[in-house]
Amino acid sequence: MFQHQARPVARAQASRTAGSALPADESPSTDILDSWARCVDAGLDAHAAPRLPVVAGGELRRRREQADYVRRLALAELETLFHQIAGSNFLLAFADSEGVILDLYADNRFAMSSSGETIRAGSQWTEQVAGTNGLGTALAAGKSVAVNGPEHFFARYDAISCTAAPIRDAGGAIVGVLDASSYFESRQRHTQALVQMASAHIENLLLVHQMEAAIVLAIHPRPEFLGTISAGLLAFDAGGRLCACNGRARTLLTGLPARRGAAFEQIFAEPYGRFLARLEGGADICLRDVLGSSLVTSWVNRGPALSGTRPVAAAPAPAAVAAPNFVADDPALRSVLELVAATVKLGSPLLIQGETGSGKELLARHAHELSGRKGPFVAINCGALPRELFEAELFGYVGGAFTGARREGYQGLIASADGGTLLLDEVRELPLPLQSALLRFLDDQTVRPVGGQKARRVNVQLVAASNADLDGEVARQRFRADLLYRLNTVRVDLPPLRRRRDFAACVRFALAAIDAQASISDAAVSWLKGYAWPGNFRELRSVLTRALLSQPTRRIDLAQLPALLAAPRGAGADASALRQGATEAVLREFERSGRSVSRTSRNLGVSRTTVYRHLREGNVLPPPG
Repeated sequence: MFQHQARPVARAQASRTAGSALPADESPSTDILDSWARCVDAGLDAHAAPRLPVVAGGELRRRREQADYVRRLALAELETLFHQIAGSNFLLAFADSEGVILDLYADNRFAMSSSGETIRAGSQWTEQVAGTNGLGTALAAGKSVAVNGPEHFFARYDAISCTAAPIRDAGGAIVGVLDASSYFESRQRHTQALVQMASAHIENLLLVHQMEAAIVLAIHPRPEFLGTISAGLLAFDAGGRLCACNGRARTLLTGLPARRGAAFEQIFAEPYGRFLARLEGGADICLRDVLGSSLVTSWVNRGPALSGTRPVAAAPAPAAVAAPNFVADDPALRSVLELVAATVKLGSPLLIQGETGSGKELLARHAHELSGRKGPFVAINCGALPRELFEAELFGYVGGAFTGARREGYQGLIASADGGTLLLDEVRELPLPLQSALLRFLDDQTVRPVGGQKARRVNVQLVAASNADLDGEVARQRFRADLLYRLNTVRVDLPPLRRRRDFAACVRFALAAIDAQASISDAAVSWLKGYAWPGNFRELRSVLTRALLSQPTRRIDLAQLPALLAAPRGAGADASALRQGATEAVLREFERSGRSVSRTSRNLGVSRTTVYRHLREGNVLPPPG
């Protein structure tokens, strides 16, 4: 590209006045070079005075009426920008797709300058007539641009810096452009970001307005961004065909056919109808694209496309499916709960993987509650049963089947869970011969007691749990691959405590379970978050219990925690996760307290010396000496 444009660009540069050359460290960007080349090709003379067309009053009114809705949105954004950059000798403008300025705001200094005289409502600023400039170049390039001082093609505008961003409708067509201009010497680096944000906000509102008859969804990897301009927007018709999407959605779905007419199933790994049924629960839900990436989505506009329809098999909202005995405010866990709810309704085997103490049995009990089964919940710790009694404990035995057997026999744990849920915890501990027997049971749902001839048919919801890598166990020939395939019909992974986004809620929930009247400070919670928690909730409950026993006021503060919780093994004292968490907590309180050491010390309940030490470790203060 550069060789193609080098000659016309050289001609453009040669026509500039000697005094307007750009500094050596501010070489023009590719966007500016491309624009200069277009200006030269259009026959513009950089040394001449530009002749800008100005539409008559009647034509200006017609253009404003034609752009009515997007213009109203733009005016609201210009009002916001006016307050954001006020005091910097600026001009704000909204122009239509042909570069005609429909509205502008300018402070008096800029409006009365020689540079601002020609910038007025009705003037046209396309590259073909105004040369390289923010508004015209944004339209020509179809993207946000910044043109600073001497980067303008015409020397007349060397004193101005301007940044502009086009506005696209739901179909991707440019329907307007926002521009912010100021004096070159008073330009602000954040202005372009503000203009881009304003343009994105308009585009999102415009898409929702134009797609009011469609189903509009917001998507983002993180749920807290669903209601912001960082969210991608997708509009689908009632048949699941993509009608429109914004630029952010195209970025989030890079590599996928996010184009008009694409089927929902071409983009996401789920049938459209089932997705809508889940979404009817009214909460943010997890959605995976066909490449395996996880997103969170929520309604933006339901549209009349669903009017009169009633979704089937809708999964309950997270608040509804969350059992009352554990916290479920983490997005990853909410996704797990939704998948568990769908699995038990089908009666499919469920495999729960997670670290020790992460709540696998709690989730299994919750699955039992969701299933609606009337039978009991039976949990078996496969690592706690004697190996020689595994088969008899699981499948039962007839009287006298072996030495020590009860005369009346024993129905077995599987049969005792008939009509309910059977949890096989630490399933990797099953001996290989018994794995084969379990596989047979999964195939025909019948059990034959040890020493017996008659098989009994049972109906259980099977849940297996493990903190081990079962794929690795298969590779080491310690676990049957065919059994793993059967258990792994649906697999969920419980996030460890250290990765839970609802960590603070988990701490307070666990504390309330120990003592409903106890409390813990925010600083203490922040400090605890810095620990690795290899024992997860079991370890957390132990630490909180010890903290309460040492605190007669029933309030846990930061000062008492270091003595109760040892640093993680293998971590040095200065580099430990605990110390890092404590330092972060002190730094946050230091800023919140107006950078006052005494108030930080008082609020956290620690000595001033401790505060100073953490401020030094956080590089807020220089080291002593």
